Amino acid sequence: SVLKTLEEFDIPYFVVGGFAAVVYGISRVTYDVDIVVRLDITHISLLVARYSLPRYYVDAEQIKSSISMGIPFNLIDSQTGEKADLIPATRSDSESFQRRVRQTIVLPFTAPLEVWCASVEDIILGKLEAWAEVTSRKHERDILEMLVIALDQQKDAASIDIFYIDRKAININQEAYNLWQALLKRAQDAQ
Repeated sequence: SVLKTLEEFDIPYFVVGGFAAVVYGISRVTYDVDIVVRLDITHISLLVARYSLPRYYVDAEQIKSSISMGIPFNLIDSQTGEKADLIPATRSDSESFQRRVRQTIVLPFTAPLEVWCASVEDIILGKLEAWAEVTSRKHERDILEMLVIALDQQKDAASIDIFYIDRKAININQEAYNLWQALLKRAQDAQ
């Protein structure tokens, strides 16, 4: 619903995190969707009107605060328990907006939907950043699975820009860069 709304209102966005990783083929269950959005003041009233109480929870003041502080806010469906984390875009997201990719998602009981997703490289980098904040095997498994899939697809065409990830991963921290190198080697060895 949120992705359809962003498309309808022509709000610039791209999907990140576990949901985007699933779109690229990994096998993992995720219960929310993380979306980087470029919101302006007119978008706030549109979102609040579309997702009104009592079914939905989204707060105009929280959105304004989130945008000014650069922190995520939630849109929650109280009937289904589904949640979207909307992450206000920052200047550092400009390159990711340029690299975003149109993908088709198919969910139960809905027609296929074309959405904007972060590139596979930017999803891997996001998972490396998340791993650097809170070391989690989940992020390691996601990165490895995405690498194996991408490298397998690369036999037909270049499907992953290893050099782009390499250049960006070193800027996260040395441990994240070391993890990236180790996971890349494991994925290449699996080929």
